[in-house]
Amino acid sequence: MELNWHDLLNALALLLILEGLMPFLSPARLKQAYAQLLELPDKTLRTIGLVSVIAGILLLFVTD
Repeated sequence: MELNWHDLLNALALLLILEGLMPFLSPARLKQAYAQLLELPDKTLRTIGLVSVIAGILLLFVTD
């Protein structure tokens, strides 16, 4: 399996675009969301992270 740098850079570009949308469109709402995240227990954050990782892996397999 050969690494396709073009696809990797495209994925990184999309990540940066998506990550930058919220602070650009509504910085106050983003701060509010971060404040709410700080209130969540570690176990809940870990569960959210694990579900996100699994969803990403499944999406990669489905689109391959």
